[in-house]
Amino acid sequence: MQEQTSEFEERVVCINRCAKVVKGGRRFSFSALVVVGNGNGTIGVGLGKAGEVPEAIGKATRQARKNLLNVSVETGSIPHEVLGRFGASKVMLKPASDGTGVIAGGAVRAVLESAGVKNILTKTIGNSNPHNVVRATIAGLKQLRTKDQTQKMLASVK
Repeated sequence: MQEQTSEFEERVVCINRCAKVVKGGRRFSFSALVVVGNGNGTIGVGLGKAGEVPEAIGKATRQARKNLLNVSVETGSIPHEVLGRFGASKVMLKPASDGTGVIAGGAVRAVLESAGVKNILTKTIGNSNPHNVVRATIAGLKQLRTKDQTQKMLASVK
């Protein structure tokens, strides 16, 4: 296989080790949660499982590149406040003024920086499991609408 250059940056959010006890001792397997993004509003999330860490990261990266979605990012922040939910996790995303930076925890920060958000305030509510927090953040980002999109929706309803 030849190495391909890509505009997507990958970030490993978490790596879990699982042990299975067998006759000769313990067998370890690994799972990796990876976020890929181009820093310009396109992100994807993938989960990969394998016997070795680099293989798990590779699988997760390939899955993340298959599941890309576009996010509304305007002037380095998000257009409006939103609450994303997944499982028992909730993530509140709030727009911030220039110079604020990304005020977010590890899993949320990985998703937002990969999407290209520069200024935002966040709060994780409920469960802090990285898998659920990442999915809740993406659910919140999917709800975002720009002013133009909202006006088009209202015009089509009338």
